[in-house]
Amino acid sequence: MKAFIPYTWRMCAMLIAVIILMTAFSSCKDDEAGSGKSYVNDWIYDNMEFWYYWNTQLPSSPNKNLEPPDFFESLLSSQDRFSWIQDDFEELLKSLQGITKEAGYEYKLYQKQGTNDVFMQVMYVKAGSPAASAGLLRGDILEKVNGVQMTIDNYRSVLAQLSENHTVSYRRHNGDEFVDLGTLSLTTVEFSENPHFLHTVYEIDGKKIGYYIYNFFANGPGAGKGQFNTEMDQIFSDFQAAGITELIIDLRFNSGGSETATINLASLVAKDVTGTTVFAKRKYNSQVENAIINEPGLGPDFFLSKFESLSQNIGSQISNVYVLTSSRTASASELLINGLRPFMEVKLIGTTTTGKNYGSITITDDQNRSNKWGMQPIVVKSFNSLDQSDYDNGFEPDIFDQDNDLVLFPLGDVDERLLNIALEDITGGTVGGRKAMAEKIDGRSIRFISPVQKRAMFTEGHDELRRLERVVRGVE
Repeated sequence: MKAFIPYTWRMCAMLIAVIILMTAFSSCKDDEAGSGKSYVNDWIYDNMEFWYYWNTQLPSSPNKNLEPPDFFESLLSSQDRFSWIQDDFEELLKSLQGITKEAGYEYKLYQKQGTNDVFMQVMYVKAGSPAASAGLLRGDILEKVNGVQMTIDNYRSVLAQLSENHTVSYRRHNGDEFVDLGTLSLTTVEFSENPHFLHTVYEIDGKKIGYYIYNFFANGPGAGKGQFNTEMDQIFSDFQAAGITELIIDLRFNSGGSETATINLASLVAKDVTGTTVFAKRKYNSQVENAIINEPGLGPDFFLSKFESLSQNIGSQISNVYVLTSSRTASASELLINGLRPFMEVKLIGTTTTGKNYGSITITDDQNRSNKWGMQPIVVKSFNSLDQSDYDNGFEPDIFDQDNDLVLFPLGDVDERLLNIALEDITGGTVGGRKAMAEKIDGRSIRFISPVQKRAMFTEGHDELRRLERVVRGVE
């Protein structure tokens, strides 16, 4: 897919000249080259001073004797819930591409009512993963990891073990009750998930309803717009050919990703849009904005993201779009919801979304590879075409449901809770037999971001911003 603002070598050279004159990066210093704490903290501060969205709130005399993670944390605004730093930039870059070391299952955490015990319930298992090969299923309840019972006091340290080979004790519902299946051994690998988990068409009461589970926004490997965006186009071509009149997009497990992929999906769904229609607007700190505005090769258009004109667009076929949400629905998922709202009704079912209307870029020290740190600071705030960005606390659903049934149906089954609610709202009648099975988890949900989820959640993927960052450091 083309970048939204085309780049040329001439533009890159001019942008380097404009911005480098405004800021000096520690990677260019020749008096303190290396990877020591002092060097790294100088590098952190210099980059944050230029790029950080809240750069005017940076402390004037920060404590550079702190370890880099603590120093970085000391610079963050009280409004910032999302910036982070990592001691291995290669791992950071892999995570941004959806490559993580894991067994391949996503889960929700609960604390048992009246106890300190904590358990996981598997939300979905990734196709082709070690967990899938081992036979783990959606709905399985996991209580022990490596033989240790999770509690409210130890669950964070126990869950930290999931990135390495581990065992889990698990129970599964057999149709009547949960039965103990013993211990399951799970291996971990560097796993790259395909975000297109499921797509299908239901024909109910004369309505053709498309359903699409999309688990993170990624362009995918390959030239052009990337493998995953090309596959997305084909999915919507299939929806188009099937003549669907309603669409449900399941973003319960989608914590963000590439803005390019976000616009690709929006361009397949929105009504009456063209390649000149504004999808989103971006606001940076004044220093970055002035540099862009004053550069003739860039200018104000750089702040606009526009729809693509795609032949697979189904906007004219559907009356509105339903989005299934959870507290993990974040970042690019919320950007999609916000960007579509000026053009069509977007009906949300589930729980309140995360509330991330900010974007980040990846900053690494390419001039000094002995500095292995990489950081992902917030640098931009997103607005839709109507200048709306009022979801700092998340989007409230139109139909609220905690999605905490004790017995989980397979994703795509018409009795699966949130899908069923959407289907019944669309058709105006009863669909399937889910209500007879309804029984809630006896316990409270715990909001926890695992390392895998954290990397996905904070991956904003603004392609132009990453290119801009590389240009500023003189590596493109």
